[in-house]
Amino acid sequence: MSRQEPPLVVIVGPTAVGKTAVGIHVARALDGEIVSADSRQVYAGMDIGTAKPTLVELEQVRHHLIDTNMPDGWLTLAGFQTAAYAAIDQIMARGKLPLLVGGTGQYVKAVVEGWGIPHVPPQPALRADLETFADIYGATGLHAWLAWVDPAAAQSIDWRNVRRVVRALEVYRVSGQPITTLQARRPRPYRILQIGLTRDRQMLYRRVDARIEQMIAHGFVEEVERLIQAGYGWDLPAMSSLGYMEIGAYLRGECTLEDAVARIKHNTRVFIRKQYNWFRLEDPHLVWFDLDRQSPDDVLEAVRRWLVDDRGTMDAPSR
Repeated sequence: MSRQEPPLVVIVGPTAVGKTAVGIHVARALDGEIVSADSRQVYAGMDIGTAKPTLVELEQVRHHLIDTNMPDGWLTLAGFQTAAYAAIDQIMARGKLPLLVGGTGQYVKAVVEGWGIPHVPPQPALRADLETFADIYGATGLHAWLAWVDPAAAQSIDWRNVRRVVRALEVYRVSGQPITTLQARRPRPYRILQIGLTRDRQMLYRRVDARIEQMIAHGFVEEVERLIQAGYGWDLPAMSSLGYMEIGAYLRGECTLEDAVARIKHNTRVFIRKQYNWFRLEDPHLVWFDLDRQSPDDVLEAVRRWLVDDRGTMDAPSR
């Protein structure tokens, strides 16, 4: 990409690494606005457990895609991608710098890589018919049907994965187009700088533990109680989020609060390891900053250099 394409700065990294603080620091210095790429911060009323920016932070920098859904709503990946592109384009139209900041890997990559995502909601009746077809003619028969209408999808989907075969046929029957056509990637014409934030793993775990203890002290249990009293059930996807699920077990009398907190800490460590699978340290598209040894000012300076770089690229900084 050349400098003629509008710039987009992406800041990613694991939970509790410091993305919010760095994003706000860069946005304030460069007249930017932040588009949240967090799959749980979209839910209104779920503030403490999702570590949303504070009111003071929200006043410092304009944020987008926070509190867009009620806990009983659902934001699909396609819905997020559409909303994120709209927010980014609006920020650019105002002459400001958009920053996509968050730790939900699918959300980030869907925007950065221009994933093609079929806008076909689940069709329960059609799915049941397709599953009945598989019961009668076998998984191989269902796969043969897919090979007839979408050979490329059939080649990439194992015949034993009936769920994916059903989804591919569902998309074709509803849209009239092969799922492979709809999934073709179409990157937006942005000049993108992707920054990864990391820390020593044990330091990161200590920060997680401190954050969780702070959440409890600041009323996380009471927040979950308010959501239940407002009529949001335990079976909602939002209420199965990390932290809410464990506090729910405590409120239902299934464990002590101490046990619930210990589970949140453990499950957050597991989640961090999954995040590092999405944002790999060896990914050549990411410029990494170790916040144990580098500061938000180092990130800011790197973004400044990139914005004026004729090549539209940036070498990894020395560590």
